[in-house]
Formats: sequence, C-alpha cells, structure tokens
Amino acid sequence: MRHSFLLIGQSNASGRGIPSEVEPINNDKLFVYRNGRWRNMYVPVCPDAVSAGICFIESFADLYSKERNVEVGIIPCAIGGTNLDQWVEGGVVFDNALHMAELASRTSTIAGVLWHQGESDCHPDKYPLYEQKLEKILGAYRKKLNLNDVPFLVGGLGDYLEFCPKSDIFKNYKYINEQLKHYADNTPLTGFVSAVGLTSNPDFMHFNAKSQREFGVRYYNEFIKLEDKTKIFSDRHTADSDIKTEIEHL
Repeated sequence: MRHSFLLIGQSNASGRGIPSEVEPINNDKLFVYRNGRWRNMYVPVCPDAVSAGICFIESFADLYSKERNVEVGIIPCAIGGTNLDQWVEGGVVFDNALHMAELASRTSTIAGVLWHQGESDCHPDKYPLYEQKLEKILGAYRKKLNLNDVPFLVGGLGDYLEFCPKSDIFKNYKYINEQLKHYADNTPLTGFVSAVGLTSNPDFMHFNAKSQREFGVRYYNEFIKLEDKTKIFSDRHTADSDIKTEIEHL
C-alpha cells in the first residue's frame, strides 16, 4: 500500500520557495491527497496561500520513494501564520489535519509526521510555553491516529530570523529551537531536524527553494535514524514475545 506522510505546521511547512529557483522533481510515484483523492504531485503541494511554493516534503518524499521503490502520498495540512494556540487539540486547525489524515489512511499507510512551526510563537508571552504546548498537540495526533510506532520529525527555525526586519521578536527563534530539540531528545521516536546554514528568501522569514530542497534531505536523514530505532524496538518486542511464548509452553 502507498506510504503517506502528514505535513503540519505554518508557512515554512507549506513552503514559500520560488519554483523557478530549483529543478522540478519528476517522480510518478509521488502523490498529494486532495478532495478525497490522490493526485500526482504538483507544486505547490500545500496551496494555503497565493505565495505557496517549494516545500521540503517534496525532496523528502522523492528520496523515500526512490530508496524504497514505493508510492508516497503527501497529506498537506500546514497553514501559514498559525500559532500553537490554533493547533490545540479540538480546534479547527487541529481537526482539519486529523480528519484529512484519517481519510487518507483509508487508502495509504501513514509512515510519519513532519512538523515545522514556531515563528508565530516567538513573542515573549508565547515562547516560554512552546514545548509544553507542542507535547500536547503532537501527543494527541499520535494517540488519535494510532501512530505510536512511526517517526515524528520537528524542524528547527532558520538562523536568518536574527536579521528579519519585520520584528525584533523573531530573534527569540533560538529559544524555540532549544525547546524543539529538547522535546525531540526526550520523546520516543521523535527527531529534531537542524536548519543551521539554510538561507532565506529576501524577506528573512521563509526558506528559499534551494534550502527547502536541502531541508527535505535533512528530514529524510533524520527519519532514517528513527526508522532504525523503530526496527530495533520491533525486533526486541518480537523477541520478548517469542521468549514469553516459550516460557508459557514449558
């Protein structure tokens, strides 16, 4: 069955890379879930705004598909400008992604969740509670979608936010990154994807197309690390079950 990935977060998850700045990805095994059907992948995969463009999940899905020779489906639910309070369980934004994933899972197997968000929570009143809120949100997705054995990936914010002319609050991105990494380091089957060295569009707010492509590769490399841990856990679980069965038959 087709393997699928839920894409959630804000504008850098939906993607704002300019398509003309990179070569298109040509892979007939990539699909996007839209209006209850799987469509051959198109750009933008997550058309949440007129400025939507290249997204990191494109290169991620391309690598996943080619290395495994499988069809990959993208479930695009990122929405630009959203903060964690809008992603809270039971809210419209949360439920939209939940229902999309539930519908897509009828014709695919969800193999992971990709999250990128945080710019909208850089305000001093918001960032101190970031990890606490994120834990509840992603934990709820794991539980409701029964995804206890698949990797969740959270991406770091770009260092270029230090120079964003829009507002000084974006300099607090470093505190968001610290919490994202701490959350990943202390949550099973969760990985942190660094954005160090990646560059932005002229707005100093959004990753440019080339960095989106590179970010997708980094997401995939982190996915592989978690996938290996999943296999180890699965092998140990199977071995323990076999031992238990042998003991019961003694």
